[in-house]
Amino acid sequence: MPDIQNEHDSRGIGVDEVGIVGLRYPVCFDDGRIRQQGIADISVTVRLQHDRRGTHMSRMVAIVHEHARQFAPRQMPQLLKAGAYELDAPAITVTLALPVGVEVRAPATGARSWSVHDVKVTGRLDEGAVEVVTSVTSEVTSLCPCSKAISDYGAHNQRSRVTLDVTGDGDEPYPLPVPAAVAILDGCASAPVIPLVKRPDERALTMRAFDRPAFVEDMAREVSAVCRAQRLRHTVRVRNLESIHSHDAVASIRG
Repeated sequence: MPDIQNEHDSRGIGVDEVGIVGLRYPVCFDDGRIRQQGIADISVTVRLQHDRRGTHMSRMVAIVHEHARQFAPRQMPQLLKAGAYELDAPAITVTLALPVGVEVRAPATGARSWSVHDVKVTGRLDEGAVEVVTSVTSEVTSLCPCSKAISDYGAHNQRSRVTLDVTGDGDEPYPLPVPAAVAILDGCASAPVIPLVKRPDERALTMRAFDRPAFVEDMAREVSAVCRAQRLRHTVRVRNLESIHSHDAVASIRG
């Protein structure tokens, strides 16, 4: 059968990015500390040469099936190299996004439950250079320092969504495992968010938040400070889902 995609294109214009997005595929996420089955949302795109009419998108699904069903973030460079070779592309980007559960314990009773975090791993190979960004989002509790300072009693608090992106390279593509990232995010907050709490746990979490008020700026700085101490290339984004305002508060730091 004729290979239409491989036909010569005479317009002389390369395509920066072309491929597939929104591919939902079963994978086993395995980073050495977490091993979980899930359905990932996957994208694969390449840079197309100026003289190629099209890329082979069916091969992209085949690459996912062959190389990503057992997904270890540290193996992302090998996946990228295999994909670039099979697609004959000078640059390739692969993204896998899926929820990952981390077991947590309630602070007073020790009751066990699972906290679920959105994880996204994006790898890019461009002319032989590899970059891998692992993104982890955690929900935490923040209590307003200003509200605590001006109120006779109590202080408004809210759930906050904190996202940490850590960038690795071909030598160390996965410098911060998901559980370690979650620990950093939970530690920056007034208190963690825990699915299963009894009354003693609720009391402990409420008082912890009151003792550790934090602005959105404070949480972003705390996460960045820990990452800087570990010499991690990172971006942190914080969004407070405000409880007494009609708007949300945001902060971000790139370090």
